[in-house]
Amino acid sequence: MQKTKLTVRVPRKLIENAKEYASQNQTTLTALIEAYLRRISSNQPIKETPIVASLIGILSSDISIEDYKEHLERKYG
Repeated sequence: MQKTKLTVRVPRKLIENAKEYASQNQTTLTALIEAYLRRISSNQPIKETPIVASLIGILSSDISIEDYKEHLERKYG
């Protein structure tokens, strides 16, 4: 398979965390990204992590994104 370079812009801390994760798991950042891209292009649904699964449905269905934005504005100014 032919490979190509890709330039993306993401927060520095996110990259640092991903590199640390890769190092701890004896892999590379490139391999992590490639594995993720393969997974999303395989048309298989991505399972929620246990934490996400436990949070699904916790909020009332009448809460909107705008409500959340207003909450953050009140909380953080």
